[in-house]
Amino acid sequence: MQPCVIKSGFQVLPCSIHSLQRSCPSSPIFRRPFSIVSDPLSLSSDLCTSKLNTKQLQRKKMNQAAMGEATSVKDKGKLLVFENEEELMVALAKYTSELSEKIVKERGAFTVVLSGGSLIKCLGKLVEPPFFDSVEWARWHIFWVDERVVPLDHPESNYKLAYDGFLSKVPIPPGHVYAINDSLSPEDAADDYETGLKQLVHSGVVDISAVTSFPNFDLMLLGMGPDGHVASLFPGHHLIHENQRWVTYIKDSPKPPPERITFTFPVINSASNIALVIVGAGKADMMKRVLCDEQHSDLLPVQMVSPVHGELVWFTDKEASSKLPGSSLL
Repeated sequence: MQPCVIKSGFQVLPCSIHSLQRSCPSSPIFRRPFSIVSDPLSLSSDLCTSKLNTKQLQRKKMNQAAMGEATSVKDKGKLLVFENEEELMVALAKYTSELSEKIVKERGAFTVVLSGGSLIKCLGKLVEPPFFDSVEWARWHIFWVDERVVPLDHPESNYKLAYDGFLSKVPIPPGHVYAINDSLSPEDAADDYETGLKQLVHSGVVDISAVTSFPNFDLMLLGMGPDGHVASLFPGHHLIHENQRWVTYIKDSPKPPPERITFTFPVINSASNIALVIVGAGKADMMKRVLCDEQHSDLLPVQMVSPVHGELVWFTDKEASSKLPGSSLL
């Protein structure tokens, strides 16, 4: 089945769930506000310098439940640490579904931006009861914070990853899933995606931030690379300083494939809610550097994630946080 191009060139793939084989999207949509931790332990303002006395430690262990342990990380958002990936997935599903319900009630739609990597797997509980049944999927609109400029059925495609692992399992209308036009060059694909976003702003699907004048997505779901990159914004690359474009392109990505498009930091930081989902021991060294190491003067891309609206929430497991001070107490 050949994809059709709607207006701007967003790839909106017409199909049924049965006929969608890698090349076709199905889309999810809505419901539920977020309640993160009912009784979070209050540490000092800086995770890396906080000390726990015996009573605090006992309380900390008691409070560690399905929603994880909440810690205020100075100037860096809220850190939730879960015993394992399974608990993290349940908490992320609760957070997302409740936030969806809240925002749908407020504005009738829920705009969600996805990334690639392990994030899609971490959304797995959303397709199971009770979360699946609590979400009004028809209200969701799905975007990508970055995408590899490859065919949509290519193994490296973030769209394919999301479709196979998530979108094919939920009834989001195909017209609400905004894939890149994979027939274009990186430059044209970025221009095309930005043009499509502007049309959706004009039609009222996507809001504009009154503070930044950049798109104001409801939820940005991000991962972090082992080098501290987010989206396709890499350490030391000039694109991390782009502050005019909504969507730009990269042809020399240090991580293959080299050609990609990506949202810029002004768009990422204009989202109403940002969740950074980081799992696995392979991220432990970078988590320690990002949250605790003050010796490095140059900010890593993940350290540049700083929402203008709302709150940044870190969803991590015990392995990813194992090298943070006090992690042995979790």
